[in-house]
Amino acid sequence: MKRYSAFAIAREALSNHQRWERAWKKPAAPKSRYDVIIVGAGGHGLATAYYLGKRFGITNVAVLEKGWLGGGNTGRNTTIIRSNYLQDASAAIYEKSRSLYETMSQDLNYNVMFSPRGVMMLAQTEHEVRGYRRTAHANALQGVKTEFILPRRVKELCPIINLDGPRYPVLGALWQARGGTARHDAVAWGYARACSAMGMDIIEKCEVTGIDRDGDRVTGVQTTRGAISCDKLGIVVAGHSGVLADMAGFRLPVESVALQALVSEPIKPIMDVVVMANTVHGYMSQSDKGEMVIGGGADGYNNYTQRGSFHHIEETVRALVETFPMVSRLKMLRQWGGIVDMTGDRSPILSKTPVEGVFINCGWGTGGFKAIPGSGWGFAELMARGQSPLCDAFSLGRFREGRFIDESVAAGVAH
Repeated sequence: MKRYSAFAIAREALSNHQRWERAWKKPAAPKSRYDVIIVGAGGHGLATAYYLGKRFGITNVAVLEKGWLGGGNTGRNTTIIRSNYLQDASAAIYEKSRSLYETMSQDLNYNVMFSPRGVMMLAQTEHEVRGYRRTAHANALQGVKTEFILPRRVKELCPIINLDGPRYPVLGALWQARGGTARHDAVAWGYARACSAMGMDIIEKCEVTGIDRDGDRVTGVQTTRGAISCDKLGIVVAGHSGVLADMAGFRLPVESVALQALVSEPIKPIMDVVVMANTVHGYMSQSDKGEMVIGGGADGYNNYTQRGSFHHIEETVRALVETFPMVSRLKMLRQWGGIVDMTGDRSPILSKTPVEGVFINCGWGTGGFKAIPGSGWGFAELMARGQSPLCDAFSLGRFREGRFIDESVAAGVAH
């Protein structure tokens, strides 16, 4: 793999940039057998493959994707990165992820455009003030640097905000200065390039249609490009996790819904932080291209659609117009939906399964992008060693044993 650098750009300019090699190899066909198969070439699946190779030397790996690389939720989110969660297990994996994002561009030799611009979660009720102060104290014990700030500081950090909303005034905010955003496509592409350089195969347009077993042990998968055998199988397919689990012969406590998002027309820089307003339910940041990236709610019914719906646009934009009156004059550029997989406690599942050799990584709900490197780090360790401190609390057994990690109650919202 050629290293990217300013010198490489200058060198390749001499040939009109005709000599750049492919970022990752595209095999003509999958091999008949791999040590590990990862189903899902999104951020979590590619990160898992990368850390299997980097940390454990497991490189006979195939990453199978029924569509195109990064074409699922990895390319359909609002790119927010934060780790200010209340529960200890959540804070641990998200903080690991946030710290890995900080060095990801250097680690992968690929600019993922990580921007630690800061994430502000508004408190607009007395209940939220108490909740966020509690979270700030918990974060201090967990080693996660956050603070509760007052309205004056909120206004300093985001001058366009309206502190005296018609329904809910801004009473303060939970502020994480080292949170921020990254370029979602670049995260997937960077991991794919690094995996390919280690000799792994990334097979696009390869849908898994069945999972082969010998008794209670996995032996391989059936795909639209033929049968492939393996010793271990990792299922990392977000909203389609229940479908793959059914193929393997077990059920998951998840449901799939569409999560909405949209962007405005590009405008000049007006906002250099991420703001989340959970009471009125809307969150917004400004992209490097000038678009206002706006996130909304999840559909109230199970579905597999990847398009937005008008009532969510109306509710989200109405909430943001209260908080940021200037957005009322903007035009919407595009909207979309991503298929997210929700658990009952709004926390993920990183676990062994009833089928030996099958591992499941799912249930990230509406907050999966921020967890990509931490998820891959822990899940790779789980697959390689059979146990990972980051994943222990997120096993399937917690639903049977009543060990819920209820972030929806802790945060008031699952983002």
